[in-house]
Amino acid sequence: MTSNSFLQIIFYVATLLLLAKPLGGYMANVYQNKPTLLTNLFEPIETFIYKISGIHREEEMHWTDYAITLLTFSLLSTLAVFALQLFQANLPFNPQNLPSVSPDSSFNTAVSFATNTNWQGYAGETTMSYFTQMLGLTVQNFVSAAAGMATLVALIRGFIRRNADSIGNFWVDLTRSTLYILMPLSLVLALVLVGQGVVQTFSAYHTVTLTETLSYDQPKLGANGQALKDGDGKPVMESTQTTEQVIAVGPAASQVAIKQLGTNGGGFFNVNSAHPLENPTPLSNFLEMLSLLLIPAALCYTFGVMVGDTRQGWAILAVMTLIFVSLIFVTVPAEQNGNPAFVSLSIDQTASDLQAGGNMEGKEARFGITNSALWAVATTAVSNGSVNAMHDSFTPIGGMIPMWLMQLGEVIFGGVGSGLYGMIMFAIVAVFVSGLMIGRTPEYLGKKIEAFEMKMAAITILIPPLVVLGGTALAVVTAAGKSSVFNPGAHGFSEILYALSSAGNNNGSAFGGLSANTPFYNTLLGFAMLFSRFWLTVPVLAIAGSLASKKIVPVGSGTLPTHTPLFVMLLIGTVLLVGALTFIPALALGPVVEHLQMINAK
Repeated sequence: MTSNSFLQIIFYVATLLLLAKPLGGYMANVYQNKPTLLTNLFEPIETFIYKISGIHREEEMHWTDYAITLLTFSLLSTLAVFALQLFQANLPFNPQNLPSVSPDSSFNTAVSFATNTNWQGYAGETTMSYFTQMLGLTVQNFVSAAAGMATLVALIRGFIRRNADSIGNFWVDLTRSTLYILMPLSLVLALVLVGQGVVQTFSAYHTVTLTETLSYDQPKLGANGQALKDGDGKPVMESTQTTEQVIAVGPAASQVAIKQLGTNGGGFFNVNSAHPLENPTPLSNFLEMLSLLLIPAALCYTFGVMVGDTRQGWAILAVMTLIFVSLIFVTVPAEQNGNPAFVSLSIDQTASDLQAGGNMEGKEARFGITNSALWAVATTAVSNGSVNAMHDSFTPIGGMIPMWLMQLGEVIFGGVGSGLYGMIMFAIVAVFVSGLMIGRTPEYLGKKIEAFEMKMAAITILIPPLVVLGGTALAVVTAAGKSSVFNPGAHGFSEILYALSSAGNNNGSAFGGLSANTPFYNTLLGFAMLFSRFWLTVPVLAIAGSLASKKIVPVGSGTLPTHTPLFVMLLIGTVLLVGALTFIPALALGPVVEHLQMINAK
């Protein structure tokens, strides 16, 4: 690794940690209904929203009511986005007259954005109208993220309340998360991105004349519009020329801002954050990449403030940061070393063991290897999924780390809200295991962890692996699953495993070699996203309700301190051990085999 790469990584991580405390403190004040700098501005708007919606902010909910309300809201959100796509051709703000979206793709996308996954099996600029992008996708970027933050706040209330039968009001938590946190941050970031060149317009696409004629080959189409094939089943190609190019534009900056801050990740354009009109400069790249982890990192401090012990938040943030940084220093060198199967010549014309310049395949020259690899680790550490490089083109080890980060449960920062409550589930398991070692009922933050909490925590930890591995097994044994794989062997298996890991952990990124916009994958991945979002949310809320009803247990001589370096290492071990034991066999069939094949090819 070069010194330049090292400095870029350190600067990024240091900036993130410096911003965690002020933003985390602000969010704690928002959720505790304390005055903030924005209270005078937004309180009248908040009151108006409650009035026209019939919401009584003082009325709190039992955990079952909280869960039912959240699920109902998410169902209605899914139906709304589904309908927008089906009737897109007849709706306004569609200057390109894009047709309506197929039912299976509409289902997949609606589920994807309602679950904060933002998996995309389509090209945004050729599929979605401005109206669908704004009213459907951008709105869901806000409210699906806010729903995750509301769930986290409900869980925190479970720790701080005693003998209570309520955990808050979902509508109030949703509104305050959106109005006081997500919208101001998104507005500021969107304005900065527009200043950097990110497009924001309602005008139609622009057709421009090329400086020179472009010649290329493309599949020849028959009378039915389908590609013609020769006797071997390969597409018949024909040469063509063009002197023009269509430049897709649209209201992108407003969606890009919330997709990064809300750990959503769905791109306005097909190539996502590698597109020059979505991520044009090194500064926009840094700010967007910083936005990926900003709220998840700050929520750790929010957690500490709200439970009355900031050391608890710093301990969890330390766990996330240590794992995150360690995996960065695996991915970046893997990409900088390149593929040893490509033997290059050095200046004196002798064979070199390293690919010249590292593995630049699938990466933007504007950003280079370090920023591409750093983004890949960041976007899969959180459940974001936006990309500024093609993960499918990474080296086997470079591509395995982002995949494994998702498989850990998206708890290394994770989604806004969902990442932290996922990590708290691991913390509950860690204190339970430590309690078994000394024969004492385990406690976490003054609440006894008993059989019910452990059952619910186990569900949240085991559901994603079940969805990922079960879905992968189904895909590799069915003709419909294998027909979408363009790369045979180990890499083809890696593409399927990555897709299910992404959907099964609400990430949304992909290995692009898998053609996933088919009825089979749209349906399979859609249900994977549903299961992995809501079969985790409901148990978390159940734990919140159970903890809220308990009394606070005084700290005693047998209480395990959960803010010390010892607990930090115990929690790291719990997260890595569960991830390693669950997914190493599957990884051995994919990226590990690829790595061995790469070395053997040398």
